[in-house]
Amino acid sequence: MRTLSILGSTGSIGRQALDLVRQHPDKFQVKALTAYHQREALFEQVREFRPELAVLAEPAEGIPEDLRFCRFLYGEEGLLAASSQVNADMVLVAIVGIAGLKSVMDALRAGRQVLLANKEALVTGGHLVTEAAASCGKPLLPVDSEHSAIFQCLQASGGNRPVRLLLTASGGPFRTWTKEAMAQATPAQALRHPNWSMGAKITVDSATMFNKALEIMEARWLFDMPAEKIQVLVHPQSIVHSAVEFADGAVLAQLGVPDMRVPIAYAMNYPERMTTGTQPLDLFTAGQLTFEPGDPERFPALRLAGECLRAGGAACTVLNGANEAAVSAFLREEIPFGAISEAVEDALNRCGHLPADTLEDIYAADAAARRCVAQRIAK
Repeated sequence: MRTLSILGSTGSIGRQALDLVRQHPDKFQVKALTAYHQREALFEQVREFRPELAVLAEPAEGIPEDLRFCRFLYGEEGLLAASSQVNADMVLVAIVGIAGLKSVMDALRAGRQVLLANKEALVTGGHLVTEAAASCGKPLLPVDSEHSAIFQCLQASGGNRPVRLLLTASGGPFRTWTKEAMAQATPAQALRHPNWSMGAKITVDSATMFNKALEIMEARWLFDMPAEKIQVLVHPQSIVHSAVEFADGAVLAQLGVPDMRVPIAYAMNYPERMTTGTQPLDLFTAGQLTFEPGDPERFPALRLAGECLRAGGAACTVLNGANEAAVSAFLREEIPFGAISEAVEDALNRCGHLPADTLEDIYAADAAARRCVAQRIAK
């Protein structure tokens, strides 16, 4: 029986992780659940899975009588308890944004196995997180479908040296659009992802391909691979989830239908496999699988990822913070779609040189990036 703390239990990843717990009650016990603002959804999860701790961002009045068996905490105090104080073997970090960085660090410092579904922790604090994981003696287990695919392929290396990581991307809703057409795309158009059902922010990131920029940065730290050895392949069918090229010329890929329960289950039950309830891939009906190179001209995020990794310091943090601020402004219809990458590049030019030696440095750089975007929008 493995014990599990889920940070972000009412989001897509959290709900699917709980579905796996539901399928395998003999394997997993939930110790803590956290949510941001979905109060009623969290209450229902507490009723079903009976954790010892539940966390909301803000105090909730009138905790139902039937939930009094569970301790409720709020805000940063609650996240700290869920990530490092509850006696859980594993911590699934599925909260969005830079807010996940501190929880990842807290969990690692407490000796917990981290299941990582938060890109931003490695994007903004990759060197700090990997050092903490090394000190903890437990590898970071990736949950993102692309990084899980690479991780799974590496398990079959047999000592064969990996020389290139092939990150696949669906291409999002604007894969075939011109740069000029994309510049005026609306939020409703950006949120119509062809393959995946995700939250608004990550869906817009897929449309701009900033999600792939973040994944390049994440892969650099997870697999100790330089940016120039990480290639993005646009694969609109989302069947090949990523691949690894090895020194002997072999390329291993992980294939499957688009269902996040497979990578979540692999992390939760690593190194063993378990059933997920996912439909198996039928290669006879899958149709043609196609691959295209990522286009850094139409999608500047792909260019900026490599530039930030080469620049070092807080450049990756600035990219992430500026992108979060710009996406929020786009969803509020304050800026056009094409201005997202322009705002990020402007922030990098203005504060990408900042240091990132400590958590305090990282948070300061993140705040500076957001200020840059706000000032640009105000003008």
